[in-house]
Amino acid sequence: MKEPGLDGRHRDKDGEISRKHGNTLVGTLRKIYGKSFAAGYPEATKLSDVLMQLNETSLSQLRRDHGTGHLDHKLKEASK
Repeated sequence: MKEPGLDGRHRDKDGEISRKHGNTLVGTLRKIYGKSFAAGYPEATKLSDVLMQLNETSLSQLRRDHGTGHLDHKLKEASK
């Protein structure tokens, strides 16, 4: 039996990240993942503006932490 509401579509995990953390600045994420995160984008760029263009390394780091629930904690620590 299909899951209700999916209509054969896959779950948009990147969209979920963008909705929840889209206003996070690349500069903040670089404090967590290093200065190579979202390379080529200014620090003042919002995650929602670059999410679909991230390289595999940056995207996999972000997905892993979001999926395990650690991203919120890391963002709070980085903004202190």
